[in-house]
Amino acid sequence: MTSNYSDVIVHIDETLPSDQLKILEDHIFKIGGVMTAHNRDDRPHCILVTYDPDRVQAHDILVKVRTEGVHAELVGL
Repeated sequence: MTSNYSDVIVHIDETLPSDQLKILEDHIFKIGGVMTAHNRDDRPHCILVTYDPDRVQAHDILVKVRTEGVHAELVGL
């Protein structure tokens, strides 16, 4: 059985301190079905998330980010 993974960028409106950004990445990563969640230092407003759409929807990832008190939107790839 093979899985088809999808990617989405979570664009964060605020400028978060690096430690808070790392915590947010960790919380996204812990969502069932998320394979990776990472931010590049040169793009502090974007977190690239790779996920299994059979297990989690992109909207669920956005909801998690927003429950952390962060203003964000999804950018599809």
